[in-house]
Amino acid sequence: MKPRKLHIKSYGCQMNVYDAQRMVDTLAGEGFVESANAADADLVILNTCHIREKASEKVYSELGRLRVMKEEAARQGRRMNIAVAGCVAQAEGGEIINRAPAVDVVVGPQSYHHLPELLARAEKEGRALETEFPAKDKFSFLPPPQPDVIRARGVSSFVTIQEGCDKFCTFCVVPYTRGAEVSRPVAKIVDDVKRLAEHGVREITLIGQNVNAYHGEGPDGRTWSLGTLLRQLAEIPGILRLRYSTSHPRDIDEALIEVHRDIPAVMPFVHLPVQSGSDRILMAMNRKHTAQDYRRVVDRFRAACQGIAFSSDFIVGFPGESEEDFRATLALVTQIGYAGAYSFKYSPRPGTPAAEMQETVSAEVMDERLARLQELIDSQQSAFNKASIGTTVDVLFERAARNPGQIVGRTAYLQPAHVMAPQSIIGQVLPVKIESLERYSLLGELAENAPPLSASPDTRLVTTSHETPMGA
Repeated sequence: MKPRKLHIKSYGCQMNVYDAQRMVDTLAGEGFVESANAADADLVILNTCHIREKASEKVYSELGRLRVMKEEAARQGRRMNIAVAGCVAQAEGGEIINRAPAVDVVVGPQSYHHLPELLARAEKEGRALETEFPAKDKFSFLPPPQPDVIRARGVSSFVTIQEGCDKFCTFCVVPYTRGAEVSRPVAKIVDDVKRLAEHGVREITLIGQNVNAYHGEGPDGRTWSLGTLLRQLAEIPGILRLRYSTSHPRDIDEALIEVHRDIPAVMPFVHLPVQSGSDRILMAMNRKHTAQDYRRVVDRFRAACQGIAFSSDFIVGFPGESEEDFRATLALVTQIGYAGAYSFKYSPRPGTPAAEMQETVSAEVMDERLARLQELIDSQQSAFNKASIGTTVDVLFERAARNPGQIVGRTAYLQPAHVMAPQSIIGQVLPVKIESLERYSLLGELAENAPPLSASPDTRLVTTSHETPMGA
């Protein structure tokens, strides 16, 4: 049977990057192979995100371009199917069906394991829609990725351990599009990580909408926390680095802080969104913590782990935000000192409580505040990166760089680091003497007489020149 071409375009968070990979794995059994080109694909999937500004408009704009491609394919006597998956599909499935007749399948983020059946239904009935929350979690049905696929994806991999959120922040659609918090059993996660390690993965990032709310069933019958899970995963041969994202300040416990103190494989870099430095705005956001609560969490991490660094998320222009509120955010950023952060202008999400709030902030004020905040964040990130010059840092090498002869990897703080070296170092953690900084990338050379950290079992890696799905 001739392979069918599959093209997936993902928007938004790390969860969507992971979900896209699992869609590829699911459809591989149906004869689909991934393609970088949408125009000649037999199936195009838009894996959507509802968090960012104007998410729906971007989806419909892309669907307009795909409709033209689909019509051209039909003129060539070829059928192109179009599917919309992810959080926009979950939130607006019926509207997508009504507004975009070129779409064949709409599927929510908890149901993409049903894609083969939905495609068959669409071929028979014309179209298919599934946005219900299933009784059984999708992970029980997803096929494991094949060894050659694991190796081709590189030395770093995401593993979902938790989905959904019970926090109900007033600006956020996640509880409505991803559902309530659900944690995967420890044994399933361990099996996934062992399989990845056996085929060359050296770094695991555990992901979830609220990853540190993890409360999965352990092999001892008890409920395990994220900290306990990380200790278990650190014992798997071949795994050199462990990360997790995204965390909520209210769910930081001592077990998680202690693994940063005790387990070298757990990287000293935590993404800990705060959203605002104003208690008044935090209350309006229903964050259930104060700015001082957040500072105490950061202090606890720093007391346990020397050299730990933080990134965060911020929203400017939340309804009712005054200049005083915004200055409180600037004060918090100044006090904490971030290695990097993401900042966004508030935009309402239909169906969320904040969308009904009347005391809005003008676009001009939001633009001005965003520029001030981002300038401060950029200055902190620049200072953090410059502090690496002249030091020797451990780097996990991931792939060949664009410049001939260069290999690129990442530090413990996810900083890209480039060295001139053979491709044989890919998959190893080696010390690098940092000599200079080019924008956000560190440049250096391998330290002399530097043995690699143990990465048994020894496996051959397929190296590729494309970007790995890790944020820079």
